[in-house]
Amino acid sequence: MVSISIQTVLISESVDPRCRTILEENGIRVTEKQNMRKDELIAEIKNYDGLVVRSATKVTADVINAANNLKIIGRAGTGVDNVDVDAATKKGIIVMNTPSGNTISAAELTCTLLMKTSFCIH
Repeated sequence: MVSISIQTVLISESVDPRCRTILEENGIRVTEKQNMRKDELIAEIKNYDGLVVRSATKVTADVINAANNLKIIGRAGTGVDNVDVDAATKKGIIVMNTPSGNTISAAELTCTLLMKTSFCIH
């Protein structure tokens, strides 16, 4: 098992408030800054051990190379196509995601759309 020390995390997009709560309950200082431009993220990322993104934040090699302390990137959602995994791996940064985080919501939407369709047919 790998043990890493995370003291500060930047959340760059809107995520479930429980994410911040869980991090803070474990002694991690959390900063939320949404809608940052690439240059703002590059300037900011050097201050953090962890980064939480969704799909809008592009974690490019430039961002990763500016991250002196970054140890982990968490993608709240399926896939990591907005993260340069190769650049992160070269710097020893762990990249992870939450692939089933929205499964229930997606299923509920699908069921609702199916019900709406069946009502429209009659």
